[in-house]
This record gives sequence, structure tokens and C-alpha cells, in this order.
Amino acid sequence: MLVSWLTDRLRPVTGLIAVAALVAPSLEVRAQQGSPPGAPVELAQQQQKPPAKPRPGKPAGPSAASRVEALPPSQIGIGTLAKQAFMVDPQTSTVLLFKDADKPMHPSSMSKMMTIYILFEELAAGRLKLDTRFRVSERARAMGGSRMFVELGSEVTVEDLIRGMIVLSGNDACVVVAEGLSGTEESFAERMTKKAREIGMTGTVFKNSSGWPAEGQWTTARDLAVLSWRTIDDYPQYYKYYAETNWTYNNIKQDNRNRLLKTTAGTDGLKTGHTEEGGYGQATSAIRDGRRLILVVNGMASMAERAQETSRLMEWGFREFTNTTVFRAGDTVAEAPVWLGSQDTVPLVVPRLMQVTAPIGQSVSPRVVAKFDGPLPAPIAKGTKLGIAAVTLPDGRVVEYPLEAGVDVPRKGVLGRVTAMISHYLFGWWS
Repeated sequence: MLVSWLTDRLRPVTGLIAVAALVAPSLEVRAQQGSPPGAPVELAQQQQKPPAKPRPGKPAGPSAASRVEALPPSQIGIGTLAKQAFMVDPQTSTVLLFKDADKPMHPSSMSKMMTIYILFEELAAGRLKLDTRFRVSERARAMGGSRMFVELGSEVTVEDLIRGMIVLSGNDACVVVAEGLSGTEESFAERMTKKAREIGMTGTVFKNSSGWPAEGQWTTARDLAVLSWRTIDDYPQYYKYYAETNWTYNNIKQDNRNRLLKTTAGTDGLKTGHTEEGGYGQATSAIRDGRRLILVVNGMASMAERAQETSRLMEWGFREFTNTTVFRAGDTVAEAPVWLGSQDTVPLVVPRLMQVTAPIGQSVSPRVVAKFDGPLPAPIAKGTKLGIAAVTLPDGRVVEYPLEAGVDVPRKGVLGRVTAMISHYLFGWWS
């Protein structure tokens, strides 16, 4: 029998501006499920300054504010110059900005994040080390576009290749990695697509390791946000490379193309990209006071516009929303009855912080229900997953957290078990 315990001190409220969930059943943001948000919902618009007066002798162009207002609005959140945009608070699975985020788009150099993710996976598994070396082929050396400038026949360490892909956006470095791990870039691209499906990137197909334009190569803004979070959450020991602002290889110093690392507080990654067909794009993450936001934009007209618009949207996300703590890690959500245990109940606790994202100034009191199969048979080990906490937000969405045993509950002794069973069979029908 399913037993549900309602936490009385958390009552539902109305009036919260609707937002959408990032498809993660336990707030781990590890897999994409469900369809994209349906009906358009508009969050508070950012206040815009009046356009500057034109200088004498110069025709006045449209201001950034007027250009944003002239564009079709986002389905969720404020208007943006980007053709596709997606912003999420991964800690609460709350989407703050959604503009055609499930529409296929060219991934450009943001594809490199998957090449890097697979390289991190190999390092974490112990199959590679940072000083492992890969040989440079003619195909790698001949790559055009942004380059690390590796030399034909040389052997490059994995750590240098990581920096070459992240900081320098080297297409040549990507080919070196692809050939080093899979033999050919074509087989590595198949591995990239397979890994994309495994982590929930349902709208992505890779054709090469670098994002070089290729027929049939697609992704979505939402998918790149999933990849961004998985990189941060799965491999924090290697994610630090994304924050490096410049690097020198082969006596050539290059700056990271992610300008927000220097201009927008808290930015620590991830990757820029550009193709003629898709325009300028960027996957960005920033953290302030323990709160992280992930933003993906694409379809911008220039590097400068990409940097300005990405910074504007990130500042909006931090300024207009905040996280409210519902339960802290280790807090008891409910007490579950125990069968034949040394104690009659066991506390059900949340193993991680439970928070809700809401616009600044709005009170949040979600409805929380603990669900488990009970009574729970002893013995019970502390940390055993026993159920879920279903959090119903004021807009009707339900987000689930795991519930674990807060303490060890041994079985009763033989005499205690016999007494309990006799009592149950003799008097249980009265209840």
C-alpha cells in the first residue's frame, strides 16, 4: 500500500509566474524527458534604457533595446536577439528562458564540448592520463578555421589537447583526439552521437569532432544545456579548464573566445561557436553565491553582439530570480512506520539541498508529499533509498527528489518480533 505523508507546513500558493522544468525527474539533470513547453509564458521584461541621441553627421542606427523589442518574443522569458536561446537553473530544474530551444540548429564549435566530455570520461575511468600522447596526422594538421597549430608527426599530451580545444577552439586538436580514441573521425562522430543519446540529447547528431559544417549535423539549444550541465556535474575535477582565459602553444598565444570570462562575474565556462549558416553562438555557465545558471544562445550576428547579449541575459537571470530553500540536505521530510524494527518509525531525509526558483520578491511555499511503500520492513540501513518527495510547484509542475533513511533501524530481537506478530494477528483487525 502506498503511504503518502503531506508536509503541512508547506502549503500551495498562487501567483507565481509560470516557468518550465528542465526534464529531470530527480533534479540531477541527467536525461531529457517529455516535450518542450507549449503555451507561451512571458516572464518579467527587462527594463530598457531610452535610445541614445544620434551624433551630428551620423545616421542613427537602431538601438539594442529597440531591436530586442522588435523581435518575436521568447516562448518563456524576455525577448532576445538570439534566434535560439535556453537558460536553466540546473539545481532546481527551472527554465528561465526558452526561445525555439528545441529547433534544430548548427552546433558549430559548441560540438567540441562533446569531444571534450568523452575525453574527460576516458580520464575519469583511468583509460587515459593527462600526460598520455596522441600523434598528429596529416588530416589533423590540415584542418582550417580556429587552430591550435599542432605540427605534423608530433605527439601532443592529452592535457595540451584539452586546452587546445577549450581555450584555442582548435579544430586540429579535435581531430587528433578523435583519431587517438577511435581511429577515424567518422567513427568518433558516431560515438559522440551515441553518447549524446545516453545523456538525454535527443535532438543532436554529430558528423565530426569539431563542429565543422557538415550535412546532417544538428543540435538544439536545450541539448547543449544538458551537455553543459553533465560536463560540470560529472567531471568537476576537469571542468576548471573551461575557465582559462588564454594559453600559449607552439609560441603562439591566443585568448579564449568566451569574453564573459573577463566581463561577467562568476562565469567559468563553456564554449563559443560560429558558422556562416548558424551565426554566432555560445554555451555559458556562471555561478554566484552558490547559484549556477546555464545559458545557450545561437544565431547572433557578430562576436560583439554575442558577448553583449549573452552577458545581458545572464545578468537578467541572476537579477530577476532567486532560489528559496525548502529542505536542506539531511532534513527530515516525514516519518515512515517500520515493521519489526527496534523503533516504530524511521526519518525520511533528503540527501541534497531542495530549492525552488522564483522571481525576486515572490514568496514560495510548494506542496511536498513523501511517497513510499510501507510499513517498511527492518532492518533498514542509513542512506537506503526508500521513496521520493514529490514537490508540486504553484504553477502545477511536479519535481521529485529521492528520500533516504536518516538512521539505521535494526530488527527487533526474537522475543520482540514474536510479540509484535502476535499483537498484529490478534489485534490488527481493530485498526
